[in-house]
Amino acid sequence: MNNLLTILLFGGNAAQTAEGTQQGGGSMWTSLIFIVLLIVVFWLFFIRPQSKKAKEEQKFRESLQKGDKVVTIGGFHGKIVEVKETTVVISLAPNTEVEVEKTALVKDAARVGQA
Repeated sequence: MNNLLTILLFGGNAAQTAEGTQQGGGSMWTSLIFIVLLIVVFWLFFIRPQSKKAKEEQKFRESLQKGDKVVTIGGFHGKIVEVKETTVVISLAPNTEVEVEKTALVKDAARVGQA
């Protein structure tokens, strides 16, 4: 089992890697460094930006208050009339109010004239 894991991770045959640093030792470290660099790049370009974006969206939802102009993900423009724990009531037109989830609101100030 250990030899199979060694072969899959570092390539080469198990006899060379089991003997240590005779003929294939340098390639073992090169493969290990490549795997670590691949993980670092994956974290920098995929995981980190996504978590940063999620934090910004959460901050936006917590900062919503009465009177803010918003746009829903469906494209409706309106003004917040009431803020509840997980929802907001939006006035779309005179005598037309809709209750939507906070997660259905878009953070795009340019689209609602708050640039």
